[in-house]
Amino acid sequence: MKEKKQNFYAKVLKPEDLVEYQDGAVVSRMLIYEKAGTISVFAFTAGQGLSEHTAPYDSIVLILEGDASITIGGTEHHVNPREIIILPAQIPHIINAISNCKMMLTLIHE
Repeated sequence: MKEKKQNFYAKVLKPEDLVEYQDGAVVSRMLIYEKAGTISVFAFTAGQGLSEHTAPYDSIVLILEGDASITIGGTEHHVNPREIIILPAQIPHIINAISNCKMMLTLIHE
């Protein structure tokens, strides 16, 4: 097993407990960073988000708490806790927190 800077292996975790809200900011913490992909947890205060961007790979967003507006290719989706949405590669997307919101992002590289 590889040694990691932050070792989360073989531990029971609540991903929403790994990041804290910070007023007016987006907070993130990477859990896994591998050639095959990454897993990160984000905390957004209401009104914060990620501006329009694209990614070279497909990714999956799981809302952990709160709710978010996620726009993919110009179509807006309201995503609630315990719901996922797949962000297709090369399609512009925007993530905005409607309320204080935590999410887990899984980015598939291969």
